[in-house]
Formats: sequence, structure tokens, C-alpha cells
Amino acid sequence: MDKNLTNMERAEVLTAALPYIRQYTGKVVVVKYGGNAMINEQLKQQVMEDIVLLWLIGVHVVLVHGGGPEINDLMDRLGKKPVFVDGLRVTDKETMDIVQMVLAGKVNKTLVNLLEMKGGKAVGLSGMDGRLLQCSVKDERLGFVGEIQKVHINPVVDLLDRGYIPVVSTVGCDKSGNAYNINGDTAAAYIAGALNAKTLIMMTDISGVLRDPKDPSTLIPEISLEDLVELRESGVISGGMIPKVECCATALNRGVQNVVIMDGRVPHSILMELLTNEGAGTRFSHAHGHPDSHPAPAGNAQSGGK
Repeated sequence: MDKNLTNMERAEVLTAALPYIRQYTGKVVVVKYGGNAMINEQLKQQVMEDIVLLWLIGVHVVLVHGGGPEINDLMDRLGKKPVFVDGLRVTDKETMDIVQMVLAGKVNKTLVNLLEMKGGKAVGLSGMDGRLLQCSVKDERLGFVGEIQKVHINPVVDLLDRGYIPVVSTVGCDKSGNAYNINGDTAAAYIAGALNAKTLIMMTDISGVLRDPKDPSTLIPEISLEDLVELRESGVISGGMIPKVECCATALNRGVQNVVIMDGRVPHSILMELLTNEGAGTRFSHAHGHPDSHPAPAGNAQSGGK
């Protein structure tokens, strides 16, 4: 909070956040963590602070993460060149070993440790634990890249019930125990759907969906499922935004109340989205005027969550 604020101004800020706190306390919020917010050390610290603050006010936060840059860094040190097809990493057996080491090991435990250092209680999981994310081969050309077949959500629910912040790395397995690399946005959408989450936050390196990609002032603050077809046909949603938006639609169709694509480069963007009337990106909901879309809620929040 700004050190220049008077005590009265601080009190007013907290009072203004009260309706939002009431709306989200006891509900599930899934955060897909990636992009520059995962690389920039200062932003990383702020994201962890946001998550711990939400946890402290009773929000059931689940953090789902990837770690592409760290994977690329280790591959480079091992003399292995990354290869991508349609934006997905070609994952042979050796690359899969690297992915598993980086995501389920280094990145996952680093995030758990950061949350603990900020005062939270966190436990790390991979999609292999408890067969959380059961997969099959997505495309033979991609090797060990997984298509999610089933979500066994009990390990995450058990941790939430015991007061922990689950931190999930996007590595899954098939019935035979083979490990698979899973797209982080897809994994977050399926996990949020299985939890019937109130909100899924997708952190990216863009401010949201723009009508003109070169003009940040053309941000579309809210998009309904019905809008998606028109926006794709008109070319507003194109290129790399298409699979991200498809993941938003998947989450909504699997039971998530709303999904937000937000700019993770903005400090404390999670708190801005959830606890203010401004929002911090593009919010996807089932229809315009949905009870859970911004602006501020009136009275008690609609029920939802686990």
C-alpha cells in the first residue's frame, strides 16, 4: 500500500475492497502463472504476495505453472535445441526427462518456498501425483506431449481442505506411467473445471484481448461465449491468442464461472482484478451481465467454488 497514504485513505481502500473479499472468501480461484511475471524477480515476488494475501482472507487459491524459459535454459546447457510445432514443444524422451526435472523439481519447489517465505502454507504437486492429470498422446509428431483424458482432482481438494495452497506443475502421465508434457493453459482450464472454480486467471504478457493489437486502448474488458465466434471470424482473435481463448472457453464449458486473461507484467494485477472494480484484463463469462462479472458486487456474493 502506498506509504504516502494517510491512515484514513488506507482505511477507505480496505473498505472499498470489502465487497470483493466477501465475494471470493471460501471460493476457489485458479491462477495460471507464466510469462514475464515468472521471469522478472520483482514481479514474481508480487505475484506470490498477491496469492498469500488472497489465501489469508480465505480464498482457496490453486497455482498452476509452466516453466518454458527454464526448460530452454537447461536444454541449452545440455546442448539440446528446442523444437516447436504449432507452438507446442516437440518432446522426445530425453526432453521429457528435462521437462520433468525442471517443472516438477526446480520450478515447483522454488514457488512453494517463495509462498512459504511470504507467510503462506503451500504444497507442490505434479500432474503425476495421484494421477491428477491422466493423459494420452496428443500428436505422434510431438512425442511425449499429453492430451488430458481424466482429471483426478482429489489430491488438490485434500490440500485445499487442509488449508494449503496447492502448486501444480503441468506434467501428467498415461495409464502405463509414461510422463507427458502438458500445455499449461490447458491444464489450468481442466483443473479449474474439475474444481468448479469461481475464477480462472491466465497471466500473460499482453493486457488482454485487443480489437487493435497495436493499440492498448482498444482492450475488450468483457467477452461472452457468444462473442467468441464473431471475434474469431472478424480476425480480432487470431494467431497465438486463438489457443489461449480456446482454453478460456474450455474452462467455462467445464464449470468455471469466469476466466480472465490479464497482463502479468502489471504489479499486483491479481489483486487489481479480484479486489477492485477496475479489473486488469479481459474477462470471459457465459453471457454479458453474468452475475459474477465486474463491476462491484452488491450484497452477498453468489455461491460457487468447491
